Parts: sequence; structure tokens; C-alpha cells
Amino acid sequence: MTGVSAQARFWRGKRVLLTGHTGFKGAWLALLLQRLGAEVAGLALAPATEPSLFVAARVADGMDSGLLDLCDAAAVRDRVHQTRPQVVLHLAAQALVRAGYRDPVQTLATNVMGTAHLLDALRDADDLRVVVVVTTDKVYRNREWAYPYREDDALGGRDPYSASKAAAELVAACWRDAFLGGRGVALATARAGNVIGGGDWSEDRLLPDAIRAWQAGRELVLRRPQAVRPWQHVLDPLAGYLRLAERLWDDPAAAGAYNLGPDPHAAATVRSVVESACRAYGCGSWRIEPGEPGPHEAGWLALETAHARQRLGVRPAWDLDEAVQRSVRWYRRFADGADAAALCSADIEAHEARLAALEPV
Repeated sequence: MTGVSAQARFWRGKRVLLTGHTGFKGAWLALLLQRLGAEVAGLALAPATEPSLFVAARVADGMDSGLLDLCDAAAVRDRVHQTRPQVVLHLAAQALVRAGYRDPVQTLATNVMGTAHLLDALRDADDLRVVVVVTTDKVYRNREWAYPYREDDALGGRDPYSASKAAAELVAACWRDAFLGGRGVALATARAGNVIGGGDWSEDRLLPDAIRAWQAGRELVLRRPQAVRPWQHVLDPLAGYLRLAERLWDDPAAAGAYNLGPDPHAAATVRSVVESACRAYGCGSWRIEPGEPGPHEAGWLALETAHARQRLGVRPAWDLDEAVQRSVRWYRRFADGADAAALCSADIEAHEARLAALEPV
């Protein structure tokens, strides 16, 4: 990974359009880009949770925040023309599996047609050089086989969210081949594993659910304690998105799909993450919900990340236990009155220092 100073030289003054900047990952990424000196413009709906990291960390203070719907093609086109981006980082999405079951049509509209609206608006963006479309580890046709999925494995999706993200991969590949690549615009997709970190208050996510339960003095209820996922701290895939954009700027031939996550052997069960969170929190308990666990969700999922390691030089800064400890500490300190922006800044500085220590001499 490039050093912090080299990264800052690259991003300083770059016009970046960041979609989904009001969400959990988007707010963290906006803070990172602001720290690096980029000129950040946003495109997103209003924050979906209360509290939200976007509001708590005052993310809008350091950027041009535009609130609009990806499903409004005309508004998206106007926003692109207004911001004249050189780099686009597309994170905006309906990002929850169970919410996808509740409203499958809207999930498809946002994740598939919203992506198409954005990419189509970029066809005549004169200054554009790089597009990174963020999808998910759940784009693969998951057969519950005990091997990590590679970028050339078949796409699929048994639930509406997964299917919508697999379709977004096809949309991105189509626009790259049919429209953008010929103009010299490099477009890649990033398939990240499950992220944790302070400031996520979404529903049906493991650590936010745990923190809510324990702060209220309740037991955490688990649906699928043996489900295996490629967990990682949010700053690890975000660092990967930035490195991918940097590489594409210099080497458009690197366009394609990239898995971003921990090493395949580091994928872990829900139960092990909760046990680590209990230790970090210092108290709290959990139980398994008896009976039907709800709509189908994959039981085993891991990513082969060799392509990103070899092509981009990215690697996780923190192992799972460190990621859980830092996440839980963030929530506890925020609950005690600490400033959200300062908490994020401290984690970002620690992450940068760890990545610098991992650099080959």
C-alpha cells in the first residue's frame, strides 16, 4: 500500500464524487478523503438511522453534500454535471439482506437501476478518469461449498439484495465495455466482505444489534451463530477502494473485479465475533433464538483475496479481534460523550500507522 504522504499527494485537489456518503461506510470514506485533501462532493439520500455517523461526525462540514435519489435519473445527471468528477466512488445502495426481502422491488430499483442511472450520467463526464463501483461479497452464486470465492466464479443471488448486487456487477461491466472504456475511463468493481466499526447503527447488523442490546441491559438474540463471514474493520476495505482508484488512474488496464477482505482462513462465525465483542465490552450476554431463523441467508461465505493482494498490494491492517475491540471501544466512548469525529480520526491515524508498518522495507 502506498504511504500516507504519497496517498495525500495523489488525492489532494482531486474532484471526487462519492455516492452513499450519508451511510456508515460512506461517512467513514468521506472523512478519509477529506483528510487526504480531496474535493469531495456527495450524492445520497438523507441518513437512514438516528443517530448516524454522518451527522454525529459532522461529515457535511468538509464536503459538498448533495441529497438526492439515485432512482431520479435527471437529478443524478444534473449532479454529475455540476460536480465534474475526476474520480467516482459509488457506494450508495440498499445494503441490507432482510430489508431486501421486505421491499425487493425498491432494492432492485436502487441497486440496479440506480447504478445504471449513475453510470449513464458519466458517459459524457469530460474530466472523468476512474470509477469504482462497490458491490458485496454476496454477489456470488453461493453453493455453500467450503472454498473461498474468486473473482471469476459465477455470480448469482438467492435473496433480492444479493441478486441486485450481482446484477449491478453486470451493469458495471456492460457500461465499462460498451461506453466508458473506449473513452479512457477505468471502471472496476470492489466486492468487500462484512464490515464492522464504530458508527454503524443499521438494523440487522451484528455489532450494532449487540451494542443496542447491551446498552439497554438486554440479551443479544442470535439467529445463525454458526454462519461464517469474512469480517473486517471498515477501514480495511475503504483503504482498498482508495488504492484501487489510485491504481486505475495510472493503469486503466487494471480495471475489473476485486475481492477485498481478510485472508480466506480468517473468515469467522457469528458466534466467535459475538464472544470477542463480549470480552471487549466487559459485560453483556447473548442467546440463540429458537425456531425458524427467518428468510434464507448464506451459511458459509469466504473470499479469495489474492488478486487484490498481488495486483494492488492491499492487506488487512487489523485482525478480527483487533477490529472487534476497536469497534466496541468506539461505541463505548461515544456513549460516554466522546466526539464522533475525534473517535474516527483516532482510528484512521492508528490504521494509517499500522499500514505503514506493514510496508515492505
